[in-house]
Amino acid sequence: MAAPLHEFSDEKVKEFKNTFDKWNLNDDDHLDVKELGHALRELGDFEQDQLQTILSDVDENKDDIVDFDEFLGALWKLQQHDDISAFGTLVKKQLEIIKIERAGGGVHSYAQEEMSAFAEHLNNCLGSDPHLKYLMPIDAATLELCEKLRDGVLLAKFINLIVPDTIDWRVVNYKKKGNLSLFQINENHQLNISAAKSIGIQITNIGAEDLREGTKNPTLILGIMWQAVKLQLLGSINLKNHPELIRLLNEDEELSDLLALPPEKILLRWMNFHLENENYEKKVKNFGKDVRNANAYTYLLSAIAPRKCNKEGLELPTNLDRANQVLGDSKKIGCPVFIKPQDVVDGNERLNLAYVASLFNACPGLEPLNAEEEKELAGMDEDDIGDSREERAFRMWINTLGIEDVYVNNLFEDCKDGLVLLKVMDKIQPGIVSWRQVEEKPKNKFKKVNNTNYAVVLGKQLKFSLVGIQGADIVDGNKKLVLSLVWQLMRFHAIKFLSELTGHGGKQVTEKDILKWANKTLKSSERETQKIKSFADKNISTGIFFIDLLSAIEPRIINWDLVTDGESDENKLLNARYSISIARKLGATIFLLPEDIVEVKPKMVMTFAAAVMKVGFEISHPNKSSSGPPSK
Repeated sequence: MAAPLHEFSDEKVKEFKNTFDKWNLNDDDHLDVKELGHALRELGDFEQDQLQTILSDVDENKDDIVDFDEFLGALWKLQQHDDISAFGTLVKKQLEIIKIERAGGGVHSYAQEEMSAFAEHLNNCLGSDPHLKYLMPIDAATLELCEKLRDGVLLAKFINLIVPDTIDWRVVNYKKKGNLSLFQINENHQLNISAAKSIGIQITNIGAEDLREGTKNPTLILGIMWQAVKLQLLGSINLKNHPELIRLLNEDEELSDLLALPPEKILLRWMNFHLENENYEKKVKNFGKDVRNANAYTYLLSAIAPRKCNKEGLELPTNLDRANQVLGDSKKIGCPVFIKPQDVVDGNERLNLAYVASLFNACPGLEPLNAEEEKELAGMDEDDIGDSREERAFRMWINTLGIEDVYVNNLFEDCKDGLVLLKVMDKIQPGIVSWRQVEEKPKNKFKKVNNTNYAVVLGKQLKFSLVGIQGADIVDGNKKLVLSLVWQLMRFHAIKFLSELTGHGGKQVTEKDILKWANKTLKSSERETQKIKSFADKNISTGIFFIDLLSAIEPRIINWDLVTDGESDENKLLNARYSISIARKLGATIFLLPEDIVEVKPKMVMTFAAAVMKVGFEISHPNKSSSGPPSK
C-alpha cells in the first residue's frame, strides 16, 4: 500500500471530504475542470482564468482530473508551506462556509465573514437611529442580523438610506419596542420587496415569509444584503456626483468611455490611478488576490491621505499585520471600517470591493475641477430632468426581469451593442429572437449596428411605433430614441401580463381598458372622486386619485389622517409619496417617482395604474394570480 500523501486527522479528512463531495457534481470519484469551474462560480470570489492554475496545483499525475488522494495531498503540501495559492484559498473559502439545517431538512450555507461585515456596516450606518433602539446594535459574531431583519423595520430604514424617501416612513408598521403582529410584519416585507426592486435590487421568487424567517436561510439574506450594501456604497460613484473622476480618463478616451464603466470598474481605475502615481509595482486587476497582501492598500492610503498615512506598514512581517495597519489608518481618514484584516488576507472580493468603495467615499483624493473643466462638463447637468427619471425607471424595470447576466447601470451606454435590448425582447416575448442572427460578442461598431438594427426589426414585429429609428441611433446613444424604444418594451410587458392575468375575453388589454378599469373601480367605492379623462389629466397631480383607487381595492390600507387636500405643491408630493408606498405595501412593483405624479407624466402614470390594476385583480381573484396579496 502506498504511503499516505498527508497526515491529517480522521476528523479533518472528513471535513475535506465534505468539500470534495460538494464540488463533485456527478458523484464519481474525481473532480474535473467543469466541476472546479462550477466551484469557482458558486463561491464567487475567484476569476475563471485561475482554473488551469488551480488544476495544476492539484493534479499530481497530470490526467486533467483530481481524485480525493490528490486533493488531500495538495492540501497537505499547502499547509506545510503556509501557501495561499488559488486552490488553497478556494478550499479555505468553502470550509469557512457554515452549515445551517433548515426546518424542512435541507442544508443552506452562508459565509460568516460577510454576515459579520454587513452587521457591522448596519451598526455604523443606523446604530444611532432613534427608531431602531430596540434593534441596535447587531451582534456581528452570530446570525443576529437575520433575526433583526425579521419585522422589516431595519430593512426599510436601510432602503431609505440607499435612496432617500423610497419608502414613506408613515406607511411602515412600527412600534417602539417591536412586537408587531404577523400581518403587520408581512405588510412591511411586502413593502420592502417592492421598494427594493424599484431601486435596482434583484429579488426573484422571494416573499414576506422568506424575509421574516431569515434565520432559516441566511444565504437568502446575504444575497439581498450584499446587493443593498453594494448599491449604497457604489451608488454615488459616477461623474454626476464626482465630476473629478474625469482625472481617470486615458489620453485616447472620451467622456463616453468613462460613462460606460460600471462603478466596480471605476473603482479599479481610481485605485490604479493613485497606485501609478505612487510607483506601485503592478496594476491591480481585481479585489481578491491582487490586494490580499495589503501592499496596494498601503500605497493607496499614502496617496489619498499623505498627511495621515504612510508606507511604514510595508515593513511589517505578515499580510495580516499589514492588513491590520491599513484598516487602522483608514479610520484615521474618516472611513467607516466594517471588514476585518482576515477578510483582506483571504481576498474576499465582495468585502474588499465594499472597503475600497468606502475609502473612495471618504477620501477620493482627486483634484477638483477648474473653471474651464467645469464649463466642459456643464452639459451633463443640463439633461432634461424628466428624461433622467425615465431612464432610471426603465433601467430599474429591466433589472427586475431576472435576465441572466443582465444588470443595467446606464441605459444609454448599456444598450449600445443591442444585446441588452435583444435579451429583454426575448424575455418578454419568448422565442422572438433568433440568436443565430445575433453578434454575441460585438466588438466593433458594424457588429453593434447589426444587433441594434435587428432589435428595431423585432420592435416593428411587436407593432411598436419606431418611425425614424435606426440601429445606428441606438449605437450612437440617441437618448430620446432609446427611451422611446425601451418605453414601448415596458408598456408591452405590462399590458401582456395584464391580458394574461385578467383573461379579458381573449383580447389584449389596452391603455383605454386600464383607464376604464380605474374609473369603474373608483365608482364602486364610497369615495366621491372625480374620474379622470386620460393619464394626462391634471387632476392626477393632487395624488388623491390613486389614494382613492387603492382604498377601493383594500379599504383598510389607508390612514386618512395622513391624506392632505393636495392643494399646495408640498401636499401634492406628500400624497404622491404616500400612494406609491401604499401600492407597494399591497405588492405592486412600481418604478415612477412622486414627482411623476405631481407633474402628471402620462407614461409613468399609466405604468402606476397598470401595476395597481394587477394588484387589484390578484386580490379579487386570488386563485388566478401567481402571487396574491400579502398573507394575513
